[in-house]
Amino acid sequence: MADNHSPQVRSYNMSRIRSKNTKPEELVRKYLFSRGLRYRKNDKRYPGKPDMVFPKYRTAVFVNGCFWHCHQGCPAFVMPKSRVDYWQAKLERNKQRDLANITALEADGWRVLVVWECELKKAVRDERLMRLYDEIIE
Repeated sequence: MADNHSPQVRSYNMSRIRSKNTKPEELVRKYLFSRGLRYRKNDKRYPGKPDMVFPKYRTAVFVNGCFWHCHQGCPAFVMPKSRVDYWQAKLERNKQRDLANITALEADGWRVLVVWECELKKAVRDERLMRLYDEIIE
């Protein structure tokens, strides 16, 4: 199945997708900061450049988009119907990279927490953010 957009339009659309400082990340950061937690953002010293690093608690937090990180069983993750071979390979590489980064952090003694984009929808956001705070400080 062919792409619905021209290469120029597709390139523009993809260039608009941010890898850091996304809305879900900002939402999580604002909540945790308001609760008194201090962190480092996207620290390059750690595998995968976690979205937030809490050295005091030896905890790294990743805020993952359901599509880009293949959140299995989530309605927000739907495999594209065009260029299936390309997308399967790309998303599988993302999953493998995530797993390698988490494994490396845990091997260095870090606790790794993952917050999925779908967990930050209004209906479940407050409960998830409170649980995240508790997981970090425990």
